[in-house]
Formats: sequence, C-alpha cells, structure tokens
Amino acid sequence: MTSDVKEIFSSDSPPAPAALAAKVRTLAPSMTRSMQLVAEAVAGDPAGCAALTVTGLAERTGTSEATVVRTARLLGYPGYRDLRLALAGLAAHQESGRAPAVTADIAVDDPIADVVAKLAYDEQQTLADTAAGLDTVQLGAAVAAASAARRIDIYGVGASSLVGQDLAQKLLRIGLIAHAHMDPHLAVTNAVQLRSGDVAIAITHSGSTGDVIEPLRVAFDHGATTIAITGRPDGPVSQYADHVLTTSTARESELRPAAMSSRTSQLLVVDCLFIGVAQRTYETAAPALAASYEALAHRHTPRTR
Repeated sequence: MTSDVKEIFSSDSPPAPAALAAKVRTLAPSMTRSMQLVAEAVAGDPAGCAALTVTGLAERTGTSEATVVRTARLLGYPGYRDLRLALAGLAAHQESGRAPAVTADIAVDDPIADVVAKLAYDEQQTLADTAAGLDTVQLGAAVAAASAARRIDIYGVGASSLVGQDLAQKLLRIGLIAHAHMDPHLAVTNAVQLRSGDVAIAITHSGSTGDVIEPLRVAFDHGATTIAITGRPDGPVSQYADHVLTTSTARESELRPAAMSSRTSQLLVVDCLFIGVAQRTYETAAPALAASYEALAHRHTPRTR
C-alpha cells in the first residue's frame, strides 16, 4: 500500500465500533473478493469474530491470515488485535441494551437539539478536512480547463448526481455550456461527442463507480480534459483523470452513510471550482448571471390581488 493510500485510510485513532458496518459498505467496492469476505464476516457477527484468533477468522472466511490483517488495516485499525478489540466493544454495546447508535456519536433516543449540534460539528469537521486536503494546484488547473471549455459534461449517480446537477446549473447561469448526466447510457453517448477543448467531470466518492468511470474513460480517450472529484484518489477513476480533486473521507455509520457524508465535501469542492471559474470569466460571467436573475425576477415577485 502506498504512502498516499495509507494517509487516506489512516486517522489519529481507529474508527468507532458503531461505524464498522457502514465502513465496510463504503470500502467494499475497492476490496478484493477475499477481503470482502473478511469484512462482511466481522460486520455481520462481531461477537463471534471477536472470539477468533487471526488464524480462526482466516479459516472461517476461507482466506489467509495476511488477508485478515490487510482488511483490518484498510478498515482503519493498526492491526487485527485492534479490530478484535473493537469487535468485542461493539458486541458488548449490542448486548447491553443501551439505545442503539444511529451514527457514531448519535443515539436513537438523543434529543433533537443534540442531533443538530452533533451533525453540525461533524459537517464542520468534514469541511475543514476537505479544505486542508484539497490540492490547490490541481484545483487551479481544473479551473483553467473549465473556464476555457467549449462544453462541460458532468457524470454522477446517486447522491453524487445531485452534486453534479448543482455544479451544472451554476455554470449555466454564468454563460457556460454545462450538462449533468445521471443516466449512464446517455453519459457515454454524450462523452463520445467530446473533443480536445471540452471538459468532463466525474463525481464519485468511492472512486470505483463503473457508471461514472465509463463515460470519463470515453471522454479521456476522445481527448477531453478530465477531472475526478473523489474521496479515493487511488481509485480506478483516477487513471482516466487529468486532474484529481480529493474530498474528505468522513466517518460513516448506519444513518450517515457515504452518500450523506461525502455530499458535504463534494459540494465544497464544487463551489470552489465554480467560484474559480467565475473569477476567471468575470467579464462574461457577471452579465450572464445578471441576465439570469432578471429573467427569473418575475417569479419571485409577490402576486397582487
């Protein structure tokens, strides 16, 4: 595992036991099949797996001891011993009868005021982590390409498609030709039309979403400048990206999965990209934005009786 990958998956402390199941769901697409077997076993039966040695878990899952250790590290634990302790803690929590956690920090019976405060804190941390990890050189190159683009295509599915639509409508309002594609078939057929001077942007938290990677690859092969917005800069999407903008890999849990935590960081990156483009194209962007406001002004005027 490279130093970049270690940095992505490491943290100051191992992930909270309550977040383990969601962590498995988030990382499973990037795992080998043997690692998936180990991850699914520990998430599905924490008490049973906590009682097993590394050899026992390898035998139970039909894998090797090395695979068990690699899986533990990928999940954020220094080694199997640390994962085993977390599994024991999770099992004890489940058996204690305490209110179950709906996120790593929020219990099912928390007052709504506490929910608001805890989520606000998590969002702030996600934004701070994303800002700290964002490569401004890569961002500047992406801004330059998008500012000069004849056409901008944006690919995303699920929650990432909503972020893509947000970026597309922003760019349209400053006079750029931008389209967000949610349908994977239409994404590919549009990508075929791209050429040098065009820009294609893929948004995928996992970095391994096939329906997003395929149109980006087609755009890349046809000479378009390609940009990936992803939480996994080591993922398959990056091999077809001229520029990679990294989002935070925030903590996930049962009711705060990757689709929720990644959206916050993706929106920050999208806003940074948009503002950079608006700055570089200000002479045309400002009149275009004013025209769009004027065109919609009558829809915001209160009706008189």
